[in-house]
Amino acid sequence: MLRLSPSQLESRTHIVNARCTLRTEGRLRVVVVSGIVSHSYSADDEVAERYEMVSLVAAGHATQAEVARAFGVAERTVRRMQRRYEEAGMAGLMARVGWPTGRRRLKEKRLEEIERLHAEGVSNREIARRLGVTENAIRKQVGPTRDARQLSLPVDGPPPAIASGAAPAVAETTAPSAKDETPKENFGRDPRDRSLDRGAACLGLLDDAAPLFAEAEGVAGAGVLCALPALVHGGVFRVAAKLYGGIGPAFYGLRTTLLVLLFLALWRIKRPEGLKERDPASLGLVLGLDRAPEVKTVRRKLTRIAARHKAEDLAKELARARMAKLSAAVGFLYVDGHVRAYHGERDIPKTHVARMRLAMPATTDYWVGDTRGDPLFVLTAEANAGLVEMLPKILREVRGLVGDRRVTVVFDRGGWSPKLFQLLLDEGFDILTYRKGKSERIDETRFAARRAVFDGRPVEYLLHDGEVAFLDGALRLRQVTRLSYDGHQTQIVTSRTDLDAAEVAYRMFGRWRQENFFKYAREEFALDALADYQIEPDDPTRTVPNPARRELARQIKIARNEIKSLEQSLGAALVAAHRSTRPGLPALADAHADAEPMLRAARENLARLRDALKQTPKRVEIRDLADGAVVKLAAEKKSFTNIIKMIAFQTESDLLARLEPHYRRAEDEGRTLLHELFAARADLTPSATELRLTLHPLSSPHRTAALAGLCRALNETETRFPGSGLVLRFDVRPLPPSSLAFPGPKPSPIAPTNDPPDI
Repeated sequence: MLRLSPSQLESRTHIVNARCTLRTEGRLRVVVVSGIVSHSYSADDEVAERYEMVSLVAAGHATQAEVARAFGVAERTVRRMQRRYEEAGMAGLMARVGWPTGRRRLKEKRLEEIERLHAEGVSNREIARRLGVTENAIRKQVGPTRDARQLSLPVDGPPPAIASGAAPAVAETTAPSAKDETPKENFGRDPRDRSLDRGAACLGLLDDAAPLFAEAEGVAGAGVLCALPALVHGGVFRVAAKLYGGIGPAFYGLRTTLLVLLFLALWRIKRPEGLKERDPASLGLVLGLDRAPEVKTVRRKLTRIAARHKAEDLAKELARARMAKLSAAVGFLYVDGHVRAYHGERDIPKTHVARMRLAMPATTDYWVGDTRGDPLFVLTAEANAGLVEMLPKILREVRGLVGDRRVTVVFDRGGWSPKLFQLLLDEGFDILTYRKGKSERIDETRFAARRAVFDGRPVEYLLHDGEVAFLDGALRLRQVTRLSYDGHQTQIVTSRTDLDAAEVAYRMFGRWRQENFFKYAREEFALDALADYQIEPDDPTRTVPNPARRELARQIKIARNEIKSLEQSLGAALVAAHRSTRPGLPALADAHADAEPMLRAARENLARLRDALKQTPKRVEIRDLADGAVVKLAAEKKSFTNIIKMIAFQTESDLLARLEPHYRRAEDEGRTLLHELFAARADLTPSATELRLTLHPLSSPHRTAALAGLCRALNETETRFPGSGLVLRFDVRPLPPSSLAFPGPKPSPIAPTNDPPDI
């Protein structure tokens, strides 16, 4: 049961779900359902607490899992209380939980046997198996010990080489030596039957099943193995092993889970539920297993990984490794926010969704990309904080990644703030952004044409180069203005005075590469999809704009319009009275007497509203506005899946760079070719030291030729399959002779043709 110390009993709120909360005030506990107090009881009353757990589930207000999490017990405890209540009512809930007081769990002779086995170095698990008791009972007698026979297969190291058709040796039962701390054992012999490994995992003797490959022809989706060199050299397996260590004894351990998630992203299986439509045995051949994990297993592994709360550290380590690898690509860093709209039933903060042109519940992520627009890492903003507020935090993370190196930060008008610019310059960053607000239009005769080539692309702009001052002249920056052919002028402000004006414009306009990533990731990787439906407590003291001021502003606008209408009516009445046959002054007096009371009342109402607006605070704490508990969407699992999608995109970019020398249309069609490659069939041929992947031809001869060039480049990397000693070798099946023959009459070399050039 949930037992709190006196210091913890002052004031706490446990969220059961969006409707129910468990609040503790002093020694009183209150259960609130939909804003209404359901039950209250003393924190010392165990029976009342058990009854409340049963009642919440029975009434349908919460699930067993939600109740267990809020009350700090196991789900089986909730089920046990339900069963006792059904069998004996309140009397059943009064029965003591646990082992009877004073009764020994183990007899004296067994205690002596436990001590003897423990002195011999036998593990707790093995002692429990021999005595027929639980491991927990042994641990209470001798304490936790390192299991000398627990196997911890490597996450990113070389396990045993497995010859084709041969079986590995049965696992030894001795601990690894000091020189080789990573055991290289495996229980199973048949790559298509891993029942022994699964049994070992159930007994806690296996942390991750080693990959075993069998010869297979035409394996669907095996082309995704071409992404392994980029994944391995990117360091994802090494960094994950360093941070997470492992996820407990399992057949599908950390390394296998990472492989599955990355392959799912590259296969464009956007959610784990998509595995229901795939053959697990076929996917397992690609992983070196008898079958791939199914939906519930992938979900369970994700939950176990998210429970470590290491996603932020994982993102930093991967970003640091990528920056070291691509040091030339981080001279300019692009920062932009991406809003993920939320369409569920939770009450979460709202923000403006630009692509929908309305304000709605959403979460804002801030992505940092390199010079090419490829993502490096992402931070989730608290309560949809703006770019001006988030930039200092983002750049503190950047400083920890790049060290003392000076980089240029490129962002849009959302980060416009001269005070912020001064702060960033003082911290050693250069800025590049669009100018916000009104500015003086420059005479078109002062623009000059500038031509240059950047990243292999020729550019031409009409530019004006000048200087502008902010903060009363304390901040002087460079302004490069581009003149479009339609006469529009775009002002770019930067602190970089060493760059050519054409490069300033090119780097600023390159920000759309990041926008292209967002669009691509939404469509290809389901970037905006929820990873789960869990919620977590939000900061109840967080301040938000006071909605009462918005209502007062609306009423003030109505009062002003009313006064304007009354004044117009009075003027019309005076004109009509002046033109009437009655004497002038009496007619004017009558018209004024009719309108004056209403006009006076309207003006008094406007003055009262203005006074109320002055007395209303601009911001209030969110707990003053919420009817129930203040919650937000759980972020850990979403952060981890964002990292997986980011790595998948980076992997495509790395493969695209290797493909460019062999495919002339790589810039336009390169990623499309990679999509086809990841889904392509291939033959798997393992040997004692290698795993040969023979890819089937792609949709056209010129794409197959480009693939052959890519395979030659991948073979130079000498990459080993993660968790295996097998070196990956890539090859392409030769095209059949019929596909090489020209399908029609050969065109005349003189006659013009509209056919596209050969690639």
